[in-house]
Amino acid sequence: MLPLAGRFSEKLQLFTEGRKSVFSSLEAKIKSNEKYLWFHAASLGEFEQALPIIEEVKKEYPKYKILVTFFSPSGYENKKNHPLADVITYLPLDTKMNAKRFLDLVKPKIAFFIKYEIWPNFMAEIKKRQIKSLLISGAFRENQIYFKPYGAFMRKALRTFDHFFVQNDASLALLKNIGFNNITLSGDTRFDRVSRQIQYDNKLEFAENFIGGKICLVAGSTWPEDEDLLIPFINNTSEKLKVIIAPHEINHEKIKALEQKIKKKSIKYSERENQNLESYEVLILDTIGLLGKIYSYANIAYVGGAAGITGLHNILEPATFGIPVIIGKNYKKFPEADKLRQLAGLYSVANSEEFSNIANKLITDKRFREKTGMIAGHFINSNTGATRSVMDYLKTLPDFS
Repeated sequence: MLPLAGRFSEKLQLFTEGRKSVFSSLEAKIKSNEKYLWFHAASLGEFEQALPIIEEVKKEYPKYKILVTFFSPSGYENKKNHPLADVITYLPLDTKMNAKRFLDLVKPKIAFFIKYEIWPNFMAEIKKRQIKSLLISGAFRENQIYFKPYGAFMRKALRTFDHFFVQNDASLALLKNIGFNNITLSGDTRFDRVSRQIQYDNKLEFAENFIGGKICLVAGSTWPEDEDLLIPFINNTSEKLKVIIAPHEINHEKIKALEQKIKKKSIKYSERENQNLESYEVLILDTIGLLGKIYSYANIAYVGGAAGITGLHNILEPATFGIPVIIGKNYKKFPEADKLRQLAGLYSVANSEEFSNIANKLITDKRFREKTGMIAGHFINSNTGATRSVMDYLKTLPDFS
């Protein structure tokens, strides 16, 4: 049914078409005389969790090649040329035949699954071949199928893992309650990933020209529901404020619709050449790959996804720069957001009025803004170390000691 559905969805079309060439691509790229470590990520967020481990593995175990697979087109299309991986492809659909064919080609030494990507047929075949498998930055919730009376089939898939590295105490307790003890409470590798961003060169000349020393609000990975919270404030504020909006989807029609809602003088990134950027009040990033650096210029960040049901995007990216974070109301599935909110480094808003209230307070009260940002930065620094937990475990394995 996927090819039929692809006629009505560009994403599903990419999902289907991309998988047609997986095995031919692997046959061309996988070298039988090389040893591979396989990292599987659902999408972009999970890939970011895998990156700190990939970086360390490349340093400490250079004899291994890195294979990365993605489930989602947004992950694959954005990272298919990433320099840290030797081979990048889609994960074939989870059938017994695909699992056997894939593993016959790759023969990975270790399979790393990120956060919650658990595919029963692949896991069963991995176990059958005695390939080590690890779940990295695992996050479990009580309402998941593994912990239900009817979840025996998926619990069986969990039992194929050699070791779990989980993000929090709740995940640890849930696994222990169903009989697992091969668990390390490591935390989330994303903290390691974002904490390194400060060390990189984040300079963007166009951003400096646009901001011109004024207070800057960066709204990252926004969806239309997020923009409904933001736009009334942007249009009506009397503060001397610069706003950078980075929509999650770089879609011409959606960006055009966003432009039409904004009453302040706005410009797209693609139109920036030969423009006096400082004369504009709103900059729309109609490109990808710059958001991590853009956050370094923010005084306040809004992170999208939680105003609707699409899922909250990465709050850790702005928090690492020690700035306050604002999100929508649907964040309960994201423990890092809940924890930072409890610490008062993050604020959740349900509507445009609530957004305007907290944004105004952060803009006008410098002491409050700096204290909130300090809490966010400390939250990142105090939660690093998950990558080292995984690397320490690898050292206990043959060929890695």
